[in-house]
Amino acid sequence: MAKGLADWLYDNGEDVVYIEDKINIEDIKKINPEFIISYNYKYIIPKDIIDYVKGKAINLHISYLPYNRGSYPNVWSFLEDTPKGVTIHYIDEDIDTGDIIIQKEVFIDEDKETLRSSYEILHREIQELFKKNWDSIKSGKITPRKQTGKGTIHFKREFSIFEPLIREKGWDTPIKELKEKWEKLKYELKITKKEV
Repeated sequence: MAKGLADWLYDNGEDVVYIEDKINIEDIKKINPEFIISYNYKYIIPKDIIDYVKGKAINLHISYLPYNRGSYPNVWSFLEDTPKGVTIHYIDEDIDTGDIIIQKEVFIDEDKETLRSSYEILHREIQELFKKNWDSIKSGKITPRKQTGKGTIHFKREFSIFEPLIREKGWDTPIKELKEKWEKLKYELKITKKEV
């Protein structure tokens, strides 16, 4: 996915250095990029790198921020019934808290889609949003806005919370089935707490 977007940028005349490994300030000084685009990148970009590129570091995140910052945003949007969507935002020192450049709410048919298919829909949407707006993002023509509201955040370690619900079918678990199992689990946990 990220490589495909890097190829698109290259095909559109951008000088692109594609990196999947963890970057450090020495790497960045050698490359001396005008812009950093983080997409499906599994590491947090440190402040010294953000400062080096004078804040020109953006992230493509498959959630409707401020909801579902961090890991597994797609899954948590269904479990917690929060808005679904995609967001392009500036990177700051925290996790997915930077100013929003542009975002789009996305409808997912929960009766038809699986975790995998919904994930693919969100990635198509964010790539399309990026491609349509790249020139304006690069030139700074879009006025960013602060994130408002508390929102939600989740971490990689929280995979263990919902892993039993998708153990049988994995990412091909239908969303409807996932939500039914989640409601049953929450009910069972409440009963257990009352009994204790």
